[in-house]
Amino acid sequence: MEKASSPEASPKPHHKKSFVTTLMEAATLRSPSFKEDTYFISHLKSSEKKSLQELKDKLTASLGPDDQCTMWGIPLLSGDEKADVILLKFLRARDFKVSDSFHMLEKCLAWRKGFKADSVAEEELGLEELEGVVAYMHGYDREGHPVCYNAYGVFRDKDMCERMFGDEEKLSKFLRWRVQVMERGINLLHFKPGGINSIIQVTDLKDMPKRDLRVVSNQILSLFQDNYPEMVARKIFINVPWYFSVLYSMFSPFLTQRTKSKFVISRQGYAAETLYKFIRPEDVPVQYGGLSRTNDSQNGPPKPASEFTVKGGEKVNIQIEGIEGGATITWDLVVGGWDLEYSAEFVPNAEGSYTIAVEKVRKLSPWEEAIHNSFTSREAGKMILSVDNTASRRKKVAAYRYIVRKSCLD
Repeated sequence: MEKASSPEASPKPHHKKSFVTTLMEAATLRSPSFKEDTYFISHLKSSEKKSLQELKDKLTASLGPDDQCTMWGIPLLSGDEKADVILLKFLRARDFKVSDSFHMLEKCLAWRKGFKADSVAEEELGLEELEGVVAYMHGYDREGHPVCYNAYGVFRDKDMCERMFGDEEKLSKFLRWRVQVMERGINLLHFKPGGINSIIQVTDLKDMPKRDLRVVSNQILSLFQDNYPEMVARKIFINVPWYFSVLYSMFSPFLTQRTKSKFVISRQGYAAETLYKFIRPEDVPVQYGGLSRTNDSQNGPPKPASEFTVKGGEKVNIQIEGIEGGATITWDLVVGGWDLEYSAEFVPNAEGSYTIAVEKVRKLSPWEEAIHNSFTSREAGKMILSVDNTASRRKKVAAYRYIVRKSCLD
């Protein structure tokens, strides 16, 4: 990959920051990254080991001789390390206070039984229009955590709200569907010391209606807080409007350091920059500046992408050499927040041959998805993909990948 020389940036004029800008910057600053528990018993403090044993004793004493006590298919009193992981989650959620942890565990077991949570993951709830749109599991982060995306912008539509939340029966069905998505994510976890024991939540706040979703949001939040302790390693909020940042900065002092360390807040237009820090581009959905399309998983694991940055005032040329005559090259390319010019050309090796404009120079808007294209060469040469950011001072994240298939006639 070669880059054109970058012009020197002119010094930016000093502007006095507004109150709102200051609050947004404060809210965007992330607390020290959340450190997930390893769940190794040997890593626990002596007081924490004691609490774990006391919780087991209380649970044993509360059960009848024929009572079964399982969660996510794991017997909680089996002495298995997987059971310890679950019990430690309840203890951590209540600061290792045994009575509080036991009360939470009891309520959760009762809720799971009444809700029939163990079977919800396989149910057909008839809400296909929400699949892959409102809440869905999609790929993994760089550390291997399953990622759950949430986007409630579709509920700006009053008719959609009426269909989903119009009465108690509809609301109950929607909540059951949302729990179903969560259960499917939980089923991907290891429940093993040193393993992957939590998911990542990405919430897109773009166009999210505040008033219409208040009751629903509160019920979802309550369900998850009460019944899925320590199941989320990080909560990433993208496309955050200014008022959310202001509210967060106001309430932040009242949150525990552990809770704040799980939060990542990214304002509108910076989704790709934020997500790339935690998730590889090939696993980020195309609508958020990644390369992953809905049905890609049907073709096996995604092909890894190469990441690069495009500085403000810079043009970058990606040269793919060694393409033989008759070969077909297929490529994907994305720049977070685009708003720059893109082109693709094929340059033959032979002297006297003409350069072919595969894709003429065009301006790509900020909301466009990744480029996906292919070209079959008649002669040997190289492909040059160009992104021209010379009209902008903003540094942008980017990624590309390609595959070359030789002619079947060879």
